[in-house]
Parts: sequence; structure tokens; C-alpha cells
Amino acid sequence: MKKILIVDDEPNIIMSLEYTFKKNNFEVFIARDGQEALDILQTEIPDIIILDVMMPNVDGYATLEEIKKDSKLKDCKVIFLSAKNKESDIQKGLDLGASAYLTKPFSIKKLTEKVNELL
Repeated sequence: MKKILIVDDEPNIIMSLEYTFKKNNFEVFIARDGQEALDILQTEIPDIIILDVMMPNVDGYATLEEIKKDSKLKDCKVIFLSAKNKESDIQKGLDLGASAYLTKPFSIKKLTEKVNELL
């Protein structure tokens, strides 16, 4: 079973993504900020991480920087899902090592397609 970590501070997004990916036979882990995500990543190695940028405590960019430092997680695919939609924001996410960057509002169908494509 594929594992996915969803990192977002918006409850509606977490609920809809959790539902969608469980329905698609993923084991789903949830974090509400970057620090919570990093805590989960101490014990779980997901196949893919969906990561918001703007979150309390540790933002998505800083979270990805930490993920990329961990040799156990280097093959883990990361998709940024963010309301930050400027070209510079998107470029920064990709430069940090994200596999993809989708902007909110987003299509669940497009996100699922991107996840399947990366896996």
C-alpha cells in the first residue's frame, strides 16, 4: 500500500484529500504544520508528500529543506499545494526540490493524476 503524507493547516483541504486518497488505497498520514510533518517523518517514510507553503510554526519551504537533508527521505516525492501562485514562489518550491507545484484553488482530479504520475 502506498503511503501519503498530507501537510496543510486548512481542515477542509485535509478532509477532502484524506477521503480521496484513502478511497484510492493509500495509507494516509496528516500533519497540520511543518513541525508535525517532520515529527511524523521520524517514523514513517511516505511515497509522496503533499505540502502546503503557508502554515504556522514551520512553513512548507523550510519543511522541504529539512526533508531533503534526510537521506532516508531523499527519494520521497513532494508536491507543493499552495495559494502562493507567483512565478517566484513556484520557482522557489521547485528549486528546493519539489517534484511538482500546484496552486490553490486546485482540482482533486489533477492532483490525483499528478500523484499517480509521480509514483
